Amino acid sequence: MKIFSSKINNAAVDLGLLVLRVVVGSAMLTHGIPKLIKLFTERPIQFANPVGLGVVPSMIMATFAEFVCAILIILGLFTRLAAIPLVINFAVIFFVVHQTLPYAGKELPSLYLVIFFFIMLSGAGRYSLDRRLFRS
Repeated sequence: MKIFSSKINNAAVDLGLLVLRVVVGSAMLTHGIPKLIKLFTERPIQFANPVGLGVVPSMIMATFAEFVCAILIILGLFTRLAAIPLVINFAVIFFVVHQTLPYAGKELPSLYLVIFFFIMLSGAGRYSLDRRLFRS
């Protein structure tokens, strides 16, 4: 039976990458869209400053990662590059912002960190704009 085969099914991998990108990218937009709105409407901006760069730069970087990069991930456009800010974002959330919480309190950031790290390593797969534009 194929279900017990250890052979890699490239078509299934590409489909899995598409589903993963769309689902996790869409989930990320639920964090990025409110940050984008907050960035343009809230004065003064209230946001964490976890690495000492300042509130506004921290907010801009988090918004860029969770909104712009999430859209790029969904589209599969510049996927590996778009995953880097998300990996950094969730590494900061996991290791700095939530460092004092037990693992149960930082489980979601750790999952996002691992997923975006995987996407950074694997790329977008066949069903992506990367593939259409930069066939290699």
